Amino acid sequence: MNRASKADLFRYGGLSGNTGFLKGLRIPGFRYMYLVRNAARHTKYSIQWFFFTALIKRYSYKYGFQISPNTEIGEGLYIGHHGVIVINEKAKIGKNCNIAHGVTIGQTNRGKLKGCPTIGNKVWIGTGSVIVGNIKIGSNVLIAPNSFVNVDVPDYSLVLGNPCKIVSNDNPCEGYIENIFE
Repeated sequence: MNRASKADLFRYGGLSGNTGFLKGLRIPGFRYMYLVRNAARHTKYSIQWFFFTALIKRYSYKYGFQISPNTEIGEGLYIGHHGVIVINEKAKIGKNCNIAHGVTIGQTNRGKLKGCPTIGNKVWIGTGSVIVGNIKIGSNVLIAPNSFVNVDVPDYSLVLGNPCKIVSNDNPCEGYIENIFE
C-alpha cells in the first residue's frame, strides 16, 4: 500500500497494518479512495487500470461518489459518509481534508472565475457545501454545512452561508480533523 493510501486509512480512527486495512475496506470512503488511488497509479488502458476503473464505476453507483482518478488529491482524504459527492477532475485538494456528503467541488465555465478550485491542507468541508470557480481555499479552513463558496478564502478561516461570509479564526478545524498521518 502506498503512502497516500496509508494516510487515508489512518484518518479512519487510526487504522493501520493488515488488520486495519481489512477493517478499512468495509468503510465506503476508504474503499473508494483506495480504488481511485490505485487506478491513478497504473498506466491507462493496462489490465490493472481496467480492473480498478471498473470497480470505481461500480462503487460510484453504489455510494454516489464521483471522483476521477485524474483528480489531484493529497494524502489523508477522509470521506465521512457515503452520499453524493462530486469533485471535478481538474480540482486540486490538499492533504488531510474531510469531505461530508452532498458536497460539490466544481467548475465555472465562464466569467472571471472560469476554472476549478484549489483547496489547501486541513480543510473540513461540511454537508451540502458547493465550492466552484477558479478560487483558492487556504489551509486550516472550516466550510460550514450548506455554504456556497465562489471567492478566495484565506488560511485559518471559517466560511458560513450562502452567499458565504468569511470569519477569521485561530483554529477553526480543531476537533474536526483528527488522526493525521505523519
